[in-house]
Amino acid sequence: MADSAAAILPVGAGYGVVVGIGFFFAFLMMGISWIQNRYTPYSTKQSEEFNTASRSVKPGLIASGIVSAWTWAATLLQSSTVAYTYGVAGPFWYAAGATVQILLFSILACKVKQNGPRCHTYLEIINARYGRVAHLVFMVFAFITNILVGSQLLLGGSAVVTALTGMNVYAAIFLIPVGVCAYVILGGLRATFLCDYSHTLILMIIILYFMFDTYATNSLIGSPSAMYDLLRKAAVQRPIDGNQDGSYVTLKSNLGLIFGVIQLCSGSGTVFLDQAYWQRAIASQPSTAVKAYILGGIAWFAIPFGFSTTLGLAAAALTNNPAFPTYPDVPNAHEISSGLAAPYAAIALLGKSGAAALLVVLFMAVTSCASAELIAVSSLLTFDVYKAYIQPKATPQQLIFVSHIMICVFGVVMAVFACIWNVASIDLGWLFLVMGILIGGAVFPTAFAIVWKKQTRAGAISGCIIGLAAGLIAWFTTAYQYYGEITVATTGTEYATLAGCLASIMTGLIVTVVITYIKPDDFDWEITRAINAVPTIQGVGQDVPDSPRSTPDGEKPSHLTPTSKSSTSSPSHELDTETATPISSPQDDSPSSLRSAFKLACISSFLLTFVLDFLLPMPMFFSHYIFSKGFFTAWVVISFAWVFVSSAISCFLPLWETRKFWGKLYRDMRKGQVSK
Repeated sequence: MADSAAAILPVGAGYGVVVGIGFFFAFLMMGISWIQNRYTPYSTKQSEEFNTASRSVKPGLIASGIVSAWTWAATLLQSSTVAYTYGVAGPFWYAAGATVQILLFSILACKVKQNGPRCHTYLEIINARYGRVAHLVFMVFAFITNILVGSQLLLGGSAVVTALTGMNVYAAIFLIPVGVCAYVILGGLRATFLCDYSHTLILMIIILYFMFDTYATNSLIGSPSAMYDLLRKAAVQRPIDGNQDGSYVTLKSNLGLIFGVIQLCSGSGTVFLDQAYWQRAIASQPSTAVKAYILGGIAWFAIPFGFSTTLGLAAAALTNNPAFPTYPDVPNAHEISSGLAAPYAAIALLGKSGAAALLVVLFMAVTSCASAELIAVSSLLTFDVYKAYIQPKATPQQLIFVSHIMICVFGVVMAVFACIWNVASIDLGWLFLVMGILIGGAVFPTAFAIVWKKQTRAGAISGCIIGLAAGLIAWFTTAYQYYGEITVATTGTEYATLAGCLASIMTGLIVTVVITYIKPDDFDWEITRAINAVPTIQGVGQDVPDSPRSTPDGEKPSHLTPTSKSSTSSPSHELDTETATPISSPQDDSPSSLRSAFKLACISSFLLTFVLDFLLPMPMFFSHYIFSKGFFTAWVVISFAWVFVSSAISCFLPLWETRKFWGKLYRDMRKGQVSK
């Protein structure tokens, strides 16, 4: 795509952003890590701190990290694609369909604090509960999820970098992860949260820049009223199939609704099976994990909703304007599916400055999410492969070394897969729609593993495998029945992917429930609660390390021996002083407070899901309502307001929560007081 109509920036700009900004954050991380190691009690040289941030991160920073991790290249590009394709229904269903999973994950975040408070990965819980066969099956689904997410990031990001600058697409694919790998290795999970925070701050500033320019000052649009008139004209020139009267300003969009269902299924897999989200639950303080995920879900909704309501609709409104990059031609289906609607709109509105701003914001989205994926997969490979099957008695130094190596390994793996998709002419839109088919079968078995003590090993394994098989059969059969052939084009259509996603996730649910009820289990959660726990022995409890630097790395107190069931049931639960914490840890919340948090998670997540996915859209869908100019103006104002709320949650709340920490850090640095 070097000859793309959007290539108005020099090639050097592409290399400057990809390499320059990447290594800027690497040096920033180096500084943060040095300050953290010198002036705080948390050392990045310890595996517990590197992989879990010592389980002490406050909800504001966790919420900001969730926003960062869930803001893929697809969040910006695919949301604008569906806005261009389905009108206002696209941004709404993209945001609503993917926010639900974060809200529902608050339930799992609470349960992992109740039933596996010292685990490093969710696969450790699977291993302790169901054994090695299930562990390996779920591990396959976990790696499929991470490979698809990671390669999507690079595929979408490289496509836009290449389109805007003419940079070689394969150079972009391999160079984007280099700086990210460097700063993740230097900083670990906690410092990654801080870089994610800076990425989110820049992201919010640029989104607001695009919104204010489009709806307030730009001569091509300049107001919601002018946008409305342009979209009404576009509906006459290029009506949308399946929308009421072909309109861009209606939620009565048949294909938009289908996309929303696909988004629900696909997003469930990418949240529930992605270690990056579990890692944030593990890193959070027990009492605030639920609040963090609810706040993160509310904050994230604004990003695709506000961004694509701006640039996605602007692309549709300005397609016939001479300023549009493809004028007088209409963008072809491959360009739109590759995510170029947003770049075309940015160029039409702001020229080179718009292209540069989009390039930066996209790079922020790609790198922040990539950092989450890299450290998540590193944790899986370290604790669920290396420690579980290769070196059960690994020392903390060995675990840190392996974590660093695995970050680099996965950086290469996701780049290789992105190259494969590019060579095979598989674009971002196809991968996004198909992902739920491949991983949907494992969604409910994974969730039940942490919340339902009756689920059996056979039910969990069969739900995953049979769900996958049913999804593939439904996918290929529907594509063949509707279009007479099975190709990349026919398998990427809405009806084929809808059938596959629904078959996969619903079959997984039905199979795991039916097989479980044939002979229900009665699992003892004390087994998973004892993962990585050091039993507290009367008289020596004060010697048990309860802070990150209590004991030298690798020294195991001779008076402590593992006695829990889990320490003998799986090699991944061998103890060391750093990766294990006392059973009576002061970090644990009381059972009553965790039960209250669970109730809050259930009530808030189900209520918000009902409002976003049923109460708001369904009346407008079934009434075939087409927005009036006043209603559309209010719709745009709400998107502005939500972005401001999101900015407050993800940018200002973390600063307010940590104000005392920063004050103490500043005073210690002034005095030269080094942490012991």
